[in-house]
This record gives sequence, C-alpha cells and structure tokens, in this order.
Amino acid sequence: MNNKSGILAGAMLGLALSLGSGTVLFHSEPAFAGDEDEGIPVKVIVVDEEGKPIQTAVVRHPKEADRHRVNTFDGSWEASTLYLPDGSEIKFTKGMELELEISAPGYVNQHIKYLVRKRKNVFTVTLAKMVLDNTDDDADDPVIQFGRDKPIDGTSSSPR
Repeated sequence: MNNKSGILAGAMLGLALSLGSGTVLFHSEPAFAGDEDEGIPVKVIVVDEEGKPIQTAVVRHPKEADRHRVNTFDGSWEASTLYLPDGSEIKFTKGMELELEISAPGYVNQHIKYLVRKRKNVFTVTLAKMVLDNTDDDADDPVIQFGRDKPIDGTSSSPR
C-alpha cells in the first residue's frame, strides 16, 4: 500500500485527530429513522385560527418538566427524543401514541394525541384565541379580610 492509498483509506474510515502522543479515530455513519439509537422525528407546527404561526407557543409532554419553545419564524417544534426528569428518555417509534400539550399566552391550551408513523410526521395544531367575559355586572367584589382586620374581642377594629 502506498502513502496516498493509506491516506485515502484513513479518510474513509473516519476523522483522525492528533492528540499529543496518540491518534484517535472517529467513525461516523449517517443516522436513519430506523436506527435503534435514534427516534423518528416528529414536527409540530402551531398556528392561530388565521393560519399564522404563534411565535410564543410552547410544546410539552405531560411527563416532562421542560417546555420547548417553537421556532419564532414558522411556529414549528421538532424532536425525535424527549428527556424526562428521572433521567429516562422517550424515543419516538412507529406506532407510538405521542401525547403533547401545546400552549401559548392568550390562547386556549390543547392536549393532543398523535400516532407516530414511519415517516412524514408533520402536523399542524391550531390554537383558538382565549375569550374573557368582562361583562359581569357584579360590581361588588368579594371582601377579603386580613388577620388584623378581624376583631379579636368582637368589637370593631375602627380607630377611635
């Protein structure tokens, strides 16, 4: 084997880094959706009722502590694995029923279930605007008393 073919063979095996007195070889292969180590990518696109991306939306799995912000440009979030607080992970696999909670300030939260397919796992979630009813005619707000406002001996607490 000549020097050129040796260099070519080394380049095909991986990337060689010279670290002090030794050489470490790294070998990389492309990841496929069917790999055991990788989950199947799932992409959620969060939009409003007009079809515009909601830039402030977050996506979360019910068992997960973290909330994942969507891309502010197109309202999308994509993952193939989720990491739970106990250190375990949920890898998305074909046939898995994925539960997600999608929320955004000013919108009604959505709790969805999605069946993961082998490929093309892109779906849109539409959030409805939250409508607050401020026409309540009850002008009497409830009075909340504090400990110092209540008389201890049954007499009035007003100053004399």
